[in-house]
Amino acid sequence: MADIGIKICGLSTPDSLDAAINAGATHVGLVHFEPSPRHVSLDQAAMLRRRVPPSVKVVLLLVNAKPQLTEQAYASVRPDVIQFHGNETPQWLALVKQHLPVERWKAVGLQDAGTLERSRKYHALVDRILFDAPAQALPGGNGAGFDWTLLANNPPTVPWGLAGGLDPANVAEAIRVTRASLVDVSSGVESAPGVKDVDRIEAFCKAVREA
Repeated sequence: MADIGIKICGLSTPDSLDAAINAGATHVGLVHFEPSPRHVSLDQAAMLRRRVPPSVKVVLLLVNAKPQLTEQAYASVRPDVIQFHGNETPQWLALVKQHLPVERWKAVGLQDAGTLERSRKYHALVDRILFDAPAQALPGGNGAGFDWTLLANNPPTVPWGLAGGLDPANVAEAIRVTRASLVDVSSGVESAPGVKDVDRIEAFCKAVREA
């Protein structure tokens, strides 16, 4: 199996960002969504983005952002990827694909096999589907998991990643069951909501590499 992508999401300080990069993350996630405890302003996101070496991709997470904000966010931060983590429609993602030269990911809350089928409407419009637990109080970062066998029994035919309830203790098993090519963690490497733990980040990346 090829090297597995590792995304550490919800980074909000230079120290946590550096820790993720030094631990071997392939992707670092910045959340621009005010209700989230991991929210960073566009100015903060741009500052953090400048710390990231070219070998690591910067993912900017947006939730149901209006066109003006999406364009402003891209212009300010210049992310490698925009992760759409709300109820964005295929029509909206088609417009983004047409107008912004950025990789596009769409997060999907995976409830059942029907969700997998419905996610197909995004396949031609995005570069990756990110399967997460169904939304709760927040669209993501809730620490909740889902039934991994849904993906094992119905492997998607497009590039995809696995999120939702992952942590250093269970990520190797998640990879074994799902054969995910990318794993995404946020609350699973925190000591409190929005507070990243350097040791947990390192342990997560180590567990993925050894999986």
